[in-house]
Amino acid sequence: MPNAATNPPDRAVIEHFVRQAVYRHLGREAPAAAAAPNPLVVNVSARHCHLTQEGVDTLFGKGHQLQVHKWLYQEGHFAAKETVTLIGPRSRVISNLRILGPCRDINQVELAYTDAIALGFDVPLRLSGDIDNTPGCMLMGPAGFLDMPQGVIRAQRHVHMHPDDARYYGVKDKTMMKLRVGGPCGVTFENLLVRMDEKVKLEIHIDTDEGNACNLKPDSPCELLK
Repeated sequence: MPNAATNPPDRAVIEHFVRQAVYRHLGREAPAAAAAPNPLVVNVSARHCHLTQEGVDTLFGKGHQLQVHKWLYQEGHFAAKETVTLIGPRSRVISNLRILGPCRDINQVELAYTDAIALGFDVPLRLSGDIDNTPGCMLMGPAGFLDMPQGVIRAQRHVHMHPDDARYYGVKDKTMMKLRVGGPCGVTFENLLVRMDEKVKLEIHIDTDEGNACNLKPDSPCELLK
């Protein structure tokens, strides 16, 4: 596991300080969220999947352990070196679908709507982990196939919050907030779900469709609103 003494700062942290530098250069006051207990970080979550250990065994061989490709912003979470091929309706495929670790207790695929349309899926908007009555798919790995009867969703945009941040913003777990992104393609996203946990850092997750819609850049001014 990387640590601050031996590894460079996470890209998201660097982006936060770049945003603050841009505000100073423009002679503007940074958004209130910049003074929160944790820096406001907005990350685009590309399509990916989560697997159980049994799913990993099926796709990569019995006892296979996911290998770290890149550590993510949240402590202990990583993009794995391993990828799979997703087979959707009418045999349409997405190759090199990244697995995120560590393993979970369900198998789940998260797609943006444009991904789903290209594959022929009609996917519901769901909170991660809520996969009842969702479409299924087939995943192919080097050691076999995993038939998922359900678990394909578009993840609802959300903000991970430590309780200190929740107190700062005056919100509770499952509260809906807004994310305002400035710039030439500025937009305000509504229905941003608060997911509070003592083990997390303040981080907003939007998908590739949403990131492209506002042309999110490292220096894009972002503000979290009730």
